[in-house]
Amino acid sequence: MRRSAWLAVAGLLTALALGGCSSADGTGEGTAEQAATGAAEGRGETYAVITHASPGDAFWDVVKNGAEAAGREYGVTVNYQGDGDPARQSQLIDQAVSQQVDGIVVSMANPDALRESIGKAVDAGIPIVTINSGGERSKEFGAITHVGQSEEVAGRGAGEQLKQQGVTKLLCVIHEAGNVGLDQRCNGATEGLGGTVERLQVDVSNLADATSKIAARLQTDTSIDGVLALNPAVAIAARDAINEANSQAKLATFDLSADVISAVENGEILFAVDQQQYLQGWLPITFLHLYNRNLNTVGGGLPVNTGPGFVTKENAGEVAKLAESGTR
Repeated sequence: MRRSAWLAVAGLLTALALGGCSSADGTGEGTAEQAATGAAEGRGETYAVITHASPGDAFWDVVKNGAEAAGREYGVTVNYQGDGDPARQSQLIDQAVSQQVDGIVVSMANPDALRESIGKAVDAGIPIVTINSGGERSKEFGAITHVGQSEEVAGRGAGEQLKQQGVTKLLCVIHEAGNVGLDQRCNGATEGLGGTVERLQVDVSNLADATSKIAARLQTDTSIDGVLALNPAVAIAARDAINEANSQAKLATFDLSADVISAVENGEILFAVDQQQYLQGWLPITFLHLYNRNLNTVGGGLPVNTGPGFVTKENAGEVAKLAESGTR
């Protein structure tokens, strides 16, 4: 990012730290006086957060926590909804437009399916911030900025680390058909590894079947010496598959959950690529609030990157403590 963008984000992260210290439990709810001040500043703003995952997903619950904490901080209303069906996600965007919200935060796992609905929002003068997926299409769709990580850069970093661990043939497990971000992660891993990368499609909603498919592939091709999961639940399924297949394949994953952090601590998973998804909830609400109050924009036309970071055996214990409060 440009220096000005880094300075802006640094200031916002300072505000995040201060907000996090405002309550003993780390939720950022703060005192009654702070809440009243935030409500006055918010001026009745309402923001819709519409993602491509249903509530209850461990990763997206942290995004939701971040968005709602920012809402409390600024005294604005945050309505979080998610649905893995792109058609339903489009309908949720249309509903937000009809409700004349003050801003929309949207993840674009399937950008083309959302183009028309996002276009309606932009035409209605509603500012859009995209998050997590579809960053390369964000500006094209009229969003004021994108918050997330470069999936190819993150994938390249994962591939490089696996290469350092001696992996030469990698199984990259894709858990959502049509999700462009997952393809980008595998593309990056292919570049970083410099070896052979095979893709395997599984269904994240059927983890038992995912375990069976991964185990079967490892048993069929014993030359596969690495597995890269792109989802924390699938990572645990892959761990079980490696054990079931009596494979020596090394395992890494994208994104965090309590089980993944524990598996990293225990040495069952080499590392987890961390995109710090709490910021993908907090920062967009912050950016929209500043845009509506002061016409501020952040990023200078470039995405605001929240990752990648890497959780390893060395730092997993510290991250586990933070995860308990729902912020990692």
